[in-house]
This record gives sequence, C-alpha cells and structure tokens, in this order.
Amino acid sequence: MMTTLSDPVVTPAVNDDKTLASPFLKCLVRLMRAQDSYGLWRGKCDAVLLANFTVTDEQRRAIPIIGDPDPYVMWKLDIFYAAVGLAIEERSDLLVSRTMEVSQEGFGRVLFTTKRLVLLSKTLRDVHRFGFNTLRDCAKTGTRLVNDAVAVINAYPDVARA
Repeated sequence: MMTTLSDPVVTPAVNDDKTLASPFLKCLVRLMRAQDSYGLWRGKCDAVLLANFTVTDEQRRAIPIIGDPDPYVMWKLDIFYAAVGLAIEERSDLLVSRTMEVSQEGFGRVLFTTKRLVLLSKTLRDVHRFGFNTLRDCAKTGTRLVNDAVAVINAYPDVARA
C-alpha cells in the first residue's frame, strides 16, 4: 500500500518542536522542499512532510516480510541518505560521495566516502519496509549516522582532506 503526502492518515500528531528542530530533520525537510518542483508541498508544514518517514509497527506488520520496494519507498530511502550525506558535508566542510546499490529484492548497501576515506558503510535490508516508528527515531538515526561519519573524519583528518 502506497501512501502519499495528501493522505490524511500520514499526518502525524507531532507536538515535539525539539524533534522537528533537530539539524538532521531540518536538512531532510530542505531536501524534500527542494524537490517540490510544482509547489504541491509549499503549504504543508514540516511535520506533514516528515510523516512520510514514519511507519508504525502495525503498518510494518501489514507489509509482507519479502517484497519488492516500490518507487515511493526507494524515493524515501534515497532522500533520507541524501540528507545524511548533506549533513556530513555541512559538519565537515568536505565533499562527500554517496553510493547506494539496492537489489530489486530490497537488499543493498550505502557507502559514504571522501576522495580517499570510507566514512560510513551500511548494509540495507528489508528496504520495502523502510521507515521509522517516530520522527524522533528518524532524527536519532540520521544524527547517529552523521556523527559516526564525522568521527571517522576527525580520527583521520589528513586522509579525509587529502
């Protein structure tokens, strides 16, 4: 089942301004709004846009264990990891390359590198079920990935900047 931004069921009950103000979620919203070429999301609040990244346990149980990711899920995955890469660049002042390979069965890998240093390598599983229980989980996961990559840059600054 594919939900879209116009579906009322995806509108979250988010009253946590601290979560919505996290640097990672702000970066994610900027990327989503940058892709809004027709202005369909212009009037939507950030919480409504970010609701696309939440998949409750009940929704996740309704999705078959084995399945092919649809284009909408692939878009969510792509925009999430693009936000991770952009946040790494903002924190490190380095150009970061992202490589993401996902098979049609929903398994793959995402890799973030500088010219000579692997910053982050993550295995992707069950991509067709991609999403987070809450926006807070989304923010925590994105922030953790960014922090891990920046820690590698700080550990090997000469290699990262070479």
